[in-house]
Amino acid sequence: MDTAVMEDYLKVIYELERERMPPVGTSAIADALGVTAPTATRMLEKLAEEDLLEREKYSGVELTEHGRAIALETIRHHRLLEAYLVEHLDYEWEEVHDEAERLEHHISEDFEERIARALDHPPVDPHGEPIPSADLEAPVEEDVEPLSTHEAGEAVVVASVRERDTETLQYLEAEGIVPGRELTITEITPVGTYVLECECDTRQLPETTADCIYVRSAAARSDAGTEEVPGL
Repeated sequence: MDTAVMEDYLKVIYELERERMPPVGTSAIADALGVTAPTATRMLEKLAEEDLLEREKYSGVELTEHGRAIALETIRHHRLLEAYLVEHLDYEWEEVHDEAERLEHHISEDFEERIARALDHPPVDPHGEPIPSADLEAPVEEDVEPLSTHEAGEAVVVASVRERDTETLQYLEAEGIVPGRELTITEITPVGTYVLECECDTRQLPETTADCIYVRSAAARSDAGTEEVPGL
């Protein structure tokens, strides 16, 4: 079995489990990976044979403890690489995802640890996504929800941006909608546009983008604190 392909599947299943309750459906996995459902089914059968996931007929799959550990290790590699590329190689946050995707499968544990030390063990990547610990504990994200789940009049703080489209990330950075930034939702239009106040200026986001911006209540900011985001 191709190790990189295996890790890509496990990582995607982990992320889908993170967004919804398992089991995760085959069609969702296929869509996330850009493959056909039959292709995904064949790979999921192989992963189940290796005891990396459990399959429930007509329901979907769920990672085993072993599968989850591999997924978390791959995600740790990926997010540390993104942080290193921004912090030390002057990459922009919209450039790092594809580079990290290529590298994440090939670095050693020693190299991973050296990157972590060079970065002083950052808690999050440049997009605000939490980095799994060295002992592969799943990150805990308390009280973090999509911006699109909040109502007009609420003040929120950007925790992370789960969007990798280059133009969208460039726009968000130019508009100052980055992790750690406080926003006030001033209006949600009938067509789903989010009108935001950001540093006394007005910003507008479509609902699809608001779905990808994860925030916590500004009232909880003093309790939760704000993680330092590499390069931003």
